[in-house]
Amino acid sequence: MTHKPLLPRLARVLSCACAAALLALPSHAQEGYCASDGQPRPRALVERFINADCATCWADPAAAPVGPRELALDWIVPGQEGDEAPLSAAALPEALERLAQHGRQAPSRLERLKSPLVASARTLRVSHGMPFNDYIGTSIELRPAGRAPWKAWLLLVETIPAGTEGTQVERNLVRAALQPPWTGSRPPSRSEEQKLLEMRSMRVPEGARPERLRVVGWVEDARGRIRVISESRCRHQEGRR
Repeated sequence: MTHKPLLPRLARVLSCACAAALLALPSHAQEGYCASDGQPRPRALVERFINADCATCWADPAAAPVGPRELALDWIVPGQEGDEAPLSAAALPEALERLAQHGRQAPSRLERLKSPLVASARTLRVSHGMPFNDYIGTSIELRPAGRAPWKAWLLLVETIPAGTEGTQVERNLVRAALQPPWTGSRPPSRSEEQKLLEMRSMRVPEGARPERLRVVGWVEDARGRIRVISESRCRHQEGRR
């Protein structure tokens, strides 16, 4: 008999328990609790992939156009200079994985990809609690789920205002990313047909400002089309748009 390692399973259980505890706080005790409830659904996802070697790409406003009801995300792709790259502190290996899903390789400077939303009657809710001991509880929930093979992304992003941190436009810098294990070989249970839910704690990366963090999530169908997009909005961020 082959036994799966205990530590990865234990870490996952503790991560879910931590996220559940942070998100289950009563509303009067979590002023920083943020969710996608009541937020308009974006009509397209604009992903800007910036090579960590290219400092001028981050500062160039001409490379960051966004239309009405479009949600822009900024991925920093690991560069050839490694830790010496100007933007290496914010580089994520998941950026390469996301590019691979688009069928693209890492750009030498930057690449902008736009994915329109395909109409869907499903509801996607994302939320997060308050940072605690350098971690933040997050969740993503799809209703109704049905039996389709869904692929989801949940991102922890830092919304950086225009005119700060060397950028002339607002940025949604991807700070952490995960893909819920919703796609599997076994058929979903009856409860899973009604909804899919993932609760996880994410680490607040060094250098990020906790008050600017929020979550973004989307779900893709078997053909890779985005069917629903949601973003959390905190009370102290509502006046920015």
